[in-house]
Amino acid sequence: MSGGPDSLALLLLARAALPGRVEAATVDHGLRAESAQEADFVACLCVDLGIPHAILSVAVAPGNTQDRARQARYTALDEWSAARGLSAIATAHHADDQAETLLMRLNRGSGLSGLAGVRPSTRIPGGTAALVRPLLGWRRAELMDVVVAAGVDPVQDPSNADRRFDRVRMREALRDCDWIDVTALAVSAAHIAEAEEAFDILAAREWAECVERHEGALRYRPKGPSLIRKRVVQRIIAEFGGEAELSQVADTIAKLEKGGAGTLAGVMARARKDVWTFAAEPPRRTG
Repeated sequence: MSGGPDSLALLLLARAALPGRVEAATVDHGLRAESAQEADFVACLCVDLGIPHAILSVAVAPGNTQDRARQARYTALDEWSAARGLSAIATAHHADDQAETLLMRLNRGSGLSGLAGVRPSTRIPGGTAALVRPLLGWRRAELMDVVVAAGVDPVQDPSNADRRFDRVRMREALRDCDWIDVTALAVSAAHIAEAEEAFDILAAREWAECVERHEGALRYRPKGPSLIRKRVVQRIIAEFGGEAELSQVADTIAKLEKGGAGTLAGVMARARKDVWTFAAEPPRRTG
């Protein structure tokens, strides 16, 4: 928990629902001068509430700051939960978060996976701990009401008002669109997540039935529809240690469907009759 209104509401609700069974952690990314003070605020609040609390300090690698901070945060929480023997990590994502994410990704032309938004339960990214999001049915304003009723003054993160971030601009746009039903958007994101799970099952079946290993290569006899083929080929690329977006995979598949060949993320692909063969690209000669 950061000390913001959403995470404070999660803490208060969890304490009420599971008295004596809740612990809290605050991740200090060290990105703002105020972060250490905010972590201390949460620590003091947890002392008052009788909740064990830990401050997890992390270093954020250079690059996309928000993405790298998220990765560092989840890694720290995964290690903390394992050390404490906790059964799950809960985060305060809510219906407004879901709606904002769905619209942002629609605006970017994302595929099904991106539009699914966050799921009620999953595994922590890159880790092993269970990750649950029990507040997806709550609105941001409802969570603020919980905090106000408890008489707690939440931390205000200035980045939540920084219009350089896509999410902040989307939040402002939604606030001005009273004809958009945020709760309905969140429900739609949940439906998309269910469809995503179904496609995962179909892609796994296609892999089991249509992909075979042969002398260091992978042979794929595609049967499924376009999206299933994309996912299988994306997994094939990953098997060779590569990484590719579905849009890149689609370009390679288009060549294969015409009987051609292509190279993607260090993997060579060629089509021969109804079989697509994938192999690691040989190292380039130097000198």
